[in-house]
Order: sequence, then C-alpha cells, then structure tokens
Amino acid sequence: MRRIVTWDLMTLDGYFEGASPWSLDFHTVVWGEELEAYSLEQLDEVGTLLFGRRTFNGMAEHWSNETGAIADRMNAVEKFVATREGRAAEWSNSRILHGDISEHVAELKAADDKKDIFVFGSADLTATLLKREAVDEIRLCLVPIVLGGGNPLFRDDGIRKGFRLLEARPFKSGGVLLRYARSET
Repeated sequence: MRRIVTWDLMTLDGYFEGASPWSLDFHTVVWGEELEAYSLEQLDEVGTLLFGRRTFNGMAEHWSNETGAIADRMNAVEKFVATREGRAAEWSNSRILHGDISEHVAELKAADDKKDIFVFGSADLTATLLKREAVDEIRLCLVPIVLGGGNPLFRDDGIRKGFRLLEARPFKSGGVLLRYARSET
C-alpha cells in the first residue's frame, strides 16, 4: 500500500510560511546543492502529489514557469487538489478531489503504484490527514531561523500523534532534514 508523506521547510519556531501567504524568503537560508540534491532524490519517490487549494495555486503558478530537473518532475507527476471550490485544476496532470478526502485518500493509497503520495505545504490538508490518521511519514527541513510570526505548520487543534525518528541529516547550510514515521503510541 502506498504511503502518505508530508514535506515542508519549517523555521525553528514552527512556521512554514511568513506572515503573508507565500512569504517563503527564509527558504534561501537552507537552499543549496545539498537540499536540491535531496529534493531530486525525494521526487524519485513521488507517484502522486496531493495539495490543498491555496498551495496548489501557488505551486502551479511557480512550477509551470520554471525549468530544470525539479520543475520537469513537478510538472510531470500526477497531482490532485483537495478543494471545496469548483474551479478547474489548471496545471499539467492535475485533477480536483471533491467530497470526503478520507475516501479519496483511501483510493489513492490502494492504487497499484509503487511510489508514494506526497503532500507539499498544505498545512490545513496536513492537519486533516493527521486527524484522520492518514499520514505515514513527516519530513521536515528545519531552517535555522526564528521568524517570530507567520503561518504555523501544525495546528493547535488538540490532536496528539506520536512519531518515531527515522533520520536526522544536517546540511552544510545549517538546515536539518528530519524524517519521522507514525508510531502506534
């Protein structure tokens, strides 16, 4: 069965974006050869990308106009957007998911594909998936900066989930890759 893996860059104080939408300038603190190589390595594991609407719109706008190895993979991979809006998914290989996300996730996980389902960004969708115990692995690049405010990656919704460390890999930039698998406790 396919897994759901979340991937985000997160500041030391827990934010995945600054105070305004798509305020991601802190990414430049850790972006470099190592994180780019890891991004390409990770994209080899992706069979499907799953986004919330806001993240989907921003990613589509950005990657549709980029070139290079990462852009090629982002544009080629199958993508789904979970949304209540009726608008079309205007990015290559993209489709809209309406209705109960749990049913769609169960279908995606059961699909005959050896590659996993990744959620990039999409904090609201991640919160929903965590609540429904659908997240199998959380991957973070911890960025050595304190923003002092912004959009938190994890919501204050009273949900408590246990994870166990799979990997901690420091990068020369000061960022640290953290991989956690869901635990039963």
